Amino acid sequence: MSIIEQAVEVLKTEAEGILNLVHRLDQHFDEMVDAICNTTGRLIVSGIGKSGIVGRKIVATLNSTGTRSLFLHPVEAMHGDLGMVSPDDIFLALSNSGETDELNMLVPSIRRIGCRVIAFTGNLHSTLARHSDIVIDVGVEREACPLGLAPTASTTALLAMGDALAVVLINKKQFNSSDFKRFHPGGNLGQRLSRQVQDLMLRETQIPIVYVGDSINAAIQEINRLEIGATLVLNKDRTLAGIVTDGDIRRWIASQKPLSDGVVDDIMTPHPREVLMNSPVCDALNLMEKYQITALAVVDVHHKVQGFLHLHDILGKGDVKYNGHT
Repeated sequence: MSIIEQAVEVLKTEAEGILNLVHRLDQHFDEMVDAICNTTGRLIVSGIGKSGIVGRKIVATLNSTGTRSLFLHPVEAMHGDLGMVSPDDIFLALSNSGETDELNMLVPSIRRIGCRVIAFTGNLHSTLARHSDIVIDVGVEREACPLGLAPTASTTALLAMGDALAVVLINKKQFNSSDFKRFHPGGNLGQRLSRQVQDLMLRETQIPIVYVGDSINAAIQEINRLEIGATLVLNKDRTLAGIVTDGDIRRWIASQKPLSDGVVDDIMTPHPREVLMNSPVCDALNLMEKYQITALAVVDVHHKVQGFLHLHDILGKGDVKYNGHT
């Protein structure tokens, strides 16, 4: 087997391990999410070895997305760090085998404190599973390691289940981009979300514009000129009348009407969403998320169009644009 074939086999094995988890999700996952959402304490995550490394990543993801979490090393916990745990906390234990001595020795002490115990394990009949209130099955049929020794597919499955938990909690808690900005003031996205819309919007000749009464062909040319996928439709006083997207044009063509017969008024979405120039970028992103759109007209206090903001300019995909300049 060639090197490439070996690598492909590893990726397939790990992908299969994750996909097999889909069929094991049941009411226990619901119960776990409700418990974490309803607790006034933190989620304490613990594991050792490779599971411990995965646990630290799960904690980092949870903290950054609105779920207060703490990683607790099982050995350090037995030598004083248990003082960080309170009865209101929930304890999440990570162990593929469910027979990790250091972790199983810790669980009785955790229970005496009064915490509920959740286990992510691949062995539903293990010591850890028997002493847990909620058990989530993260088992895999085989490791990607040819010796079956190094944790590979099992740790990938464990990490994926942690991500599933984090994303579900994001939705359950209605955590949004402005919350994300609060927790990421120093990151690239955090800095972008802290800016005003006018700092990132396209300006002047880079704004896709046609006017009420213009032909559909004119809209196509404007969309092609800037390759943004949409063009604003303005009234003569530069107030916003509508927006035309690639999809609007495709639907007109699908109706088998000649392009020369139509004007933008026939296909535009009237009164589209708009945002003020001095609004925080996080507000614009929340608006995009709420209405499932990727572009906004930027207006001044008189509702005259001054710019155009696309989701890609917020997220920084491709060439980052500031005030229309790369």
